Amino acid sequence: MLDLATPTTAHIIERCEALFSDLHFEAQRAWKAAKPGRKVIGFLPYYAPRELVHAAGCLPIAILGGGDQLEVIHGDAYYQSYICRIPRSTIELGVSARLDFVDGMLFPSICDVIRNLSGMWKLMFPQTPARYLDLPQNFSPDIGVPFYAQELKELREFLEHIVGRPIADDDIRASIALFNENRRLVREVYQLRADMPWNLPASEVYLLMRAGLLLPVEEHNAMLVDYMRLARQSDRPMKDNSRIVLSGVFCEQPPLNLIKSIELAGCYIVDDDFLVVNRWEKSEVATQGDPLENLSRAYINDSKSIAPKYEPNVALKGKYLVDSVRENGAEGVIFAMPSFCDPALLDRPMLQAALKAANIPYIGFKYAENTGQMQPVREQAGTFADSIKLWSGQ
Repeated sequence: MLDLATPTTAHIIERCEALFSDLHFEAQRAWKAAKPGRKVIGFLPYYAPRELVHAAGCLPIAILGGGDQLEVIHGDAYYQSYICRIPRSTIELGVSARLDFVDGMLFPSICDVIRNLSGMWKLMFPQTPARYLDLPQNFSPDIGVPFYAQELKELREFLEHIVGRPIADDDIRASIALFNENRRLVREVYQLRADMPWNLPASEVYLLMRAGLLLPVEEHNAMLVDYMRLARQSDRPMKDNSRIVLSGVFCEQPPLNLIKSIELAGCYIVDDDFLVVNRWEKSEVATQGDPLENLSRAYINDSKSIAPKYEPNVALKGKYLVDSVRENGAEGVIFAMPSFCDPALLDRPMLQAALKAANIPYIGFKYAENTGQMQPVREQAGTFADSIKLWSGQ
């Protein structure tokens, strides 16, 4: 637990921001060096079964590009200019030896760009094992569950080869229990943020969640408990801000200043789709029985709706966004889409149609992870926040 002398959330967020800013992954390198035989497995957004990585005794860490802190020099030589920036900055991290301590990489099937990045990584860094994680696209339980269970079995074998030992079912069950606790605490943070967003700024919650994708889950669980305890004791001023849901940021992450700019423009972000790996399963994963089947069933039957998740019933497309607005007391939606992100941009017209049918106001803009000029974002968000107050008669 956090030192009791810490009076506010500031010390926790300072630690989180240090982790966020460290593109050399010094804390993760230190974790690996602290005990012989430790391994680190990197994964790309939006999802990876971290329970299996943890059960193998490895540290799962999210590789989320270089943000606005990394100048991409070599990475631009490998990818076109008309795709999102995350593959170029990921290659830059690899070429610049910032990821030379990683013992394996997982690339989920979110889009063609990540698929191609998986192949590029294998060509450029053959010394670091990589696996393309073929996540199910068919969410019918009779098809998706056995398909994904088999994929998890093959991933288990991939990890066993890296660590040089079998991964026991009991170890997976124990890891599932730890991540169940993590997901429960994350949901509690999000609920607390929706209840009192003035005490839990979205920029802080974002950094808190980013830290969870870089730290051992046990440490992050303790950090979440401490943060909520201290946040409840905070007495920050409540402003007459508009409550909004932020959508479209499930893969390439925005600059931290973009989140802060939206807040400074008069918006409380009461829900979002940042870093959905820690909220993908909406409730606990079963710990009894076959752990791989349990993980597969949770992924198929109890998972969060976002753009990369195929929804065969077009009539239901966008229902999750409408539900989020209503459940979190939001007054509108801001679509923040990474430039050239096909899953986000192709889904947006259908999501907008659902919001329009529910009489929920929305605006949208695009960004890249290295976006530097935030004034236009702040102006758009500020105008939207003012318009919400006018429309609602407040």
